Amino acid sequence: MSTDVIDLDQLRARLSELMPDIRRDLEALTRIPSVSLDAFDQAEVERSAEATAALFTAEGFDAEIVRAGGRPAVIARKEGPAGAPTVLLYAHHDVQPPGSEELWESSPFEPTERDGRLYGRGAADDKAGIMAHLAAVRAHGDDLPVTVVVFVEGEEEIGSESLPATLAAYGDRLQADAIVLADSTNWAIGEPALTTTLRGLIRAVVTVSTLSHGIHSGMFGGAVPDGLTALIKLLATLHTDDGEVAVTGLAADSASELPYDEPRLRAESGLLDGVELIGRGPLLERIWAKPSLTTIGIDAPTVDTASNTLVPSARAKISMRIAPSQEPMEAFEILKDFLLDRAPWGAHVEVALDDQGAGFAADATGPMYDAARAAFADAWGHPPVDIGVGGSIPFVAAFAERFPDAALLVTGVEDPDTRAHGANESLHLGEFEKVCLAEAALLARIAALPRP
Repeated sequence: MSTDVIDLDQLRARLSELMPDIRRDLEALTRIPSVSLDAFDQAEVERSAEATAALFTAEGFDAEIVRAGGRPAVIARKEGPAGAPTVLLYAHHDVQPPGSEELWESSPFEPTERDGRLYGRGAADDKAGIMAHLAAVRAHGDDLPVTVVVFVEGEEEIGSESLPATLAAYGDRLQADAIVLADSTNWAIGEPALTTTLRGLIRAVVTVSTLSHGIHSGMFGGAVPDGLTALIKLLATLHTDDGEVAVTGLAADSASELPYDEPRLRAESGLLDGVELIGRGPLLERIWAKPSLTTIGIDAPTVDTASNTLVPSARAKISMRIAPSQEPMEAFEILKDFLLDRAPWGAHVEVALDDQGAGFAADATGPMYDAARAAFADAWGHPPVDIGVGGSIPFVAAFAERFPDAALLVTGVEDPDTRAHGANESLHLGEFEKVCLAEAALLARIAALPRP
């Protein structure tokens, strides 16, 4: 698709004028500590929803705060020309907890610029997604080329538990020809990307018990197994000696063939010198398309409070990422059977499902994807690459199920240095402006597509 279907120079000039106001509004949103976890003040999540709704109301949208048993979400709509396509723009206004403020170089909820990056919790994930949508709308002013529906969720960071109910209750208002889900990443600075695959997720809690009560380790140790050692022994069966997942029967998919070597992986992950990589096969397949297993928590006596006692029971939480094509509950049953079959020393083992989410694999072809690739080329000067993401974004699968005829375009404002969820989360301001231009161009290009 050529650039003659849109006035790219006009869009670029308009966005250049708008960026100071866009940044001001982004910083105002970032100052709201809208952490959706129960332990935090949920009045701030309400305030964040109200601020988001107000931003779109100011642009002529009919905006409403809705909820379906969970945190507040915003639905906003603005009509385009009669007969124009409808585009749904998704983002989320809730954020992760800041963690220890001692790890931040500046206050997590006071946005601060350093070396061309804006630091702050939510500055990238995903309040920049909200502002990219708003920037695209502002760039077109009163000449919006398509009908735009905006859906800004308020509980993505806690698993989108009420999203199915929200889609059931409000799905008719969210119907669209294309859905832009702005919560992913780009390949590198200067290298845009469309996310076409996502791994799914299983979280399971494993409890291992050997005794009815704690007993003296000196009197019975050597003959009686303790629950904690049995748990450790069981967890060790999940991997082979080289770190490959030992659980058989799980699906493994293929990944895009992009240049990605060990030095880049080490730099982006912060792997310590001398620590070996685990698993087998191409690196991108390991982190995007094959299953992985991680122990993310253990309940056991702390080192400082431990006594000379055989611990009767211990439990661990396991995070399993599954191939995009794997059905989550099938994967859980495979994991559960594997663990039960390997109970050490006859220990009692229980495996309970904590959470699950489906993966996603897009059919990244057709006119909507052509328009998206052309819009990225408008902004960056070259088309995007197709990438996978090893993390899970369960809402993408939910949208794919609810709107099977819509093209799902998973985009994002992040880059490998963003550190979303970690200390010193940041947004590259130069790339952010390109994201805004690409989305503005995308709306124009979708409007220019032949209508069926």
